[in-house]
Amino acid sequence: MGAWDFGPFDNDSAADWCGDLQDAEPARRVELIRDTLTAVLHEGEYLDSHEGSAAVAAAAVIASQLPSGSPLTSAYAPDFLTGGGTLDIPADLPALALRALDRVAGDDSEWRDLWEDGLPKALTALQPVREALRSAAG
Repeated sequence: MGAWDFGPFDNDSAADWCGDLQDAEPARRVELIRDTLTAVLHEGEYLDSHEGSAAVAAAAVIASQLPSGSPLTSAYAPDFLTGGGTLDIPADLPALALRALDRVAGDDSEWRDLWEDGLPKALTALQPVREALRSAAG
């Protein structure tokens, strides 16, 4: 994972995924988010960092669209969202995103293994995302 900081979008895989979301037809963007999160939950025994990083970015996108979420400010986030665009987030996506984040941060995850000594900072960077998702998931 080519990472330059601890934020949800601050690595090559997340930035690539955000480009895919940006380029997707607007009507398919929520489907792409759902597919990304679902893929993490159905991945084999050991979760690849590419899928994990994409799921972290997807969860951050969802959180940014919730009433308790913070707007996206990262230069690597999808331009349509940093430019004021929005997504209609179905009610089930925050809970799905939380489950995906649990998998990404779990023991059998390359994302977790690659952070090594930086794991506490990476997990701390995800706290605002988790809090917004928890608030919406009930």
